[in-house]
Amino acid sequence: MHFLVIKKQYLFLTVLFLAAAASYWLLQTPDAETVTSPAQGDTAREIHLVTGEFKATTKDGRKIESYRWDPGAIVLKKGEKVSLKIYGVNGMEHPFMIEGTDIKGSVKQGEETAVPLQFNKEGVYRLICLTHPDKDSNGPMIAYIFVE
Repeated sequence: MHFLVIKKQYLFLTVLFLAAAASYWLLQTPDAETVTSPAQGDTAREIHLVTGEFKATTKDGRKIESYRWDPGAIVLKKGEKVSLKIYGVNGMEHPFMIEGTDIKGSVKQGEETAVPLQFNKEGVYRLICLTHPDKDSNGPMIAYIFVE
C-alpha cells in the first residue's frame, strides 16, 4: 500500500494559496445589482410588494395579528415611471388607496395587482390598506412611497 506524505510547510502553503486565489476571485466578481434598470424599450421600472401577516399569542393567551405591505418603503424619482406589482399572500383581500392621489385598487390572495405610478411632485405618499388602516383593525397596513 502506498501513502502520500505531505509536510506541514507544504500543507500550509497550499491552504494559503487557495485562500489567496479565493479572495482574488471574490474581489473580481461583480456585486449583484440591487436596483434594476429598465431594458431598452421598457418604459417602467417594476417594484414588487407582497401582503404579509404577523401572528402572536400574548402571555394571557390572547391571539393578536397585524398585516403589512412588504417592503414597507420604496423610493422613486420624481417623474419616474413605475409598475408597482403587489402579490396577495396573506389575507383574502386588501382594498387600498395611495394618499394624495386618486389611485385606488385591491389585492386578492393568490393574485398580483399591477399599479402604474408616476409622481410629478416630491414627497411621501402612503399606500394604505382600507381594511387594516390602524391598530384596532389589525394594522396599520401602510407602506411609504418616497418620491425624490
